Amino acid sequence: MFNFSACSLAAARAPQQTPQFFHDVFQDWLTSLQEFLQHDLPKLLSVLIFTWVLIWVVDFLTRRMVAIAESHPGRGIARASQIRTMASVLRATAIGIVGFLAALQILRDVFNFNLAPLLTSAGVAGVAIGLAAQTIVKDCLNGMLILLEDQYNVGDVVRLAGVSGTVESMSLRKTMVRDGDGTLYTIPNSQITNVANLTRDYSLPTINVAVDFSANPDEVMKVLRDAAMSVRNDPAYSDVYLADPSLLGIDSIKGSQVIYPVQFKTLANQQWAALRETERRIFIALHDHKILPGDPNRVFNGSAGSLTQTSKQLPEQPPNHPDATAAKPRETNPFTGETN
Repeated sequence: MFNFSACSLAAARAPQQTPQFFHDVFQDWLTSLQEFLQHDLPKLLSVLIFTWVLIWVVDFLTRRMVAIAESHPGRGIARASQIRTMASVLRATAIGIVGFLAALQILRDVFNFNLAPLLTSAGVAGVAIGLAAQTIVKDCLNGMLILLEDQYNVGDVVRLAGVSGTVESMSLRKTMVRDGDGTLYTIPNSQITNVANLTRDYSLPTINVAVDFSANPDEVMKVLRDAAMSVRNDPAYSDVYLADPSLLGIDSIKGSQVIYPVQFKTLANQQWAALRETERRIFIALHDHKILPGDPNRVFNGSAGSLTQTSKQLPEQPPNHPDATAAKPRETNPFTGETN
C-alpha cells in the first residue's frame, strides 16, 4: 500500500537539500580552481612560455639562414630558393616536434593524463607508417642532404641516375632534369647515388685537332696557338675565359693522323660559343697554311716524299689447298670399269 505520509515527508525535505547540493558543488569547484591556480597554472604557463621561446629561436635561425643566402648574390637565385625551401621544411619540422612534446608535457603534468597507452599506440602506428612510406622518407632525407651539401643547383648541367640534362626544379622528394631534346625526367632523390655536375666552378673543354703526319709540328702548334689566342683576345668572347688556352703538344699518332689537343678554361657552362668560334678559326688557319687534316686512311710515303690516298686492304689469303683428309676415296664402276 502506498505510503502517502513518507512521500509528503520527502517532498518537504527536498527544498532544504537542493541548496546544500549546489553549495557543495560550488565549494568543490572553488577548491579545484584554487589547486589549479596554485599548482597547475604555473606549470602550464612555464610549458607554454618555454615552447614559445623555442619556436621563436627556430624561426629566427631559419630566417637568418635565408637572409645570409640572399645576401650573397654570387651564389645565384636558384641556390637562394633552395635554401628557402630547406629553411621552411626545417622550421615546420621543428615547430611540429616542439608542439608535440609540449602537448605531451601538458597532458601529463597539468591534466594528469596517462601517456603510456597513447605512446604505445603511437609507436605501433609510427612503425606501420614508416614501413609503408620508407621510400618517401628516404627520398626526403636524401633530398635534404643534397641541399645541405650543395651538390647541384637549379640550372646546372648534371648526370644523375643515368640521365644527363639541365636541372629544371628540385624538392626534398624529387629532382626534375630536362635533356637536350626537351624530354623531362623526374628522378626520386633516393635513386641519386652519384652526381656528376658539369657546371660547377669552371669548365675545361678540349678540342682535339687532327693534322696529317706530313705537317711540321712546330708550325702546327704556332698556327693553333694563334687561332686560339685570337678568340681569347676577342672582346666578344674574352669574358668567358678564366685563363689562356693551352696546347698540350702531340697527344697521339694514329697512322698518318696526328692529334693536337687544345684545352680551354672558361666559366661554368659558358664555353660553347667560344669553342665553336675557335674551331672555325682553326679550320681557316689550317686551310691558309695548306696543312692537310688528319685522315687514318691516308698513307705517307716518306722515301718518295709524297702522299697517297689508299683504302684499307684486306690481308692476303693463303692459297686454297684441298684438305687430303676430306677427299672422297676413288670408286670403280663394276659394270663399265670406269674409275671416279
